[in-house]
Amino acid sequence: MAIDTRAYKNKLRSKQARISLVPLIDVIFTILIFLMVTSSFQAVSDSAGGKPEISDTSGSSEYYLIPMSGLHTVTVNGVNMSSYIRNSAIAVHTNVIDQGEITIKPKEGLITIVTPPGMPLEKAVSTQQ
Repeated sequence: MAIDTRAYKNKLRSKQARISLVPLIDVIFTILIFLMVTSSFQAVSDSAGGKPEISDTSGSSEYYLIPMSGLHTVTVNGVNMSSYIRNSAIAVHTNVIDQGEITIKPKEGLITIVTPPGMPLEKAVSTQQ
């Protein structure tokens, strides 16, 4: 009995490779589980409020410029100080940045500032310098 090698070669050429995606998905999920187990998650402390520490302030400037596209209203302790806006920016005193509270709402074009106790409103903000 003769072996038909020509028919066998034609059969191999006509077959297309079939790739199974199941092992690939298994490896991806294994890597995902490994990364989830070995990662460490830390809760974000909300007490700082995103403000820098007082010791983080550097530079010799007394006022820092806060630019905001579309800025049209600035209130300091509830008083409208929008007359200090120049070129959609306002200069804010370093003590306000360190010890006060600044709320920026870009969609409304509003910056609300609460000064530290004892700081006069006129000193809290200034025009650009």
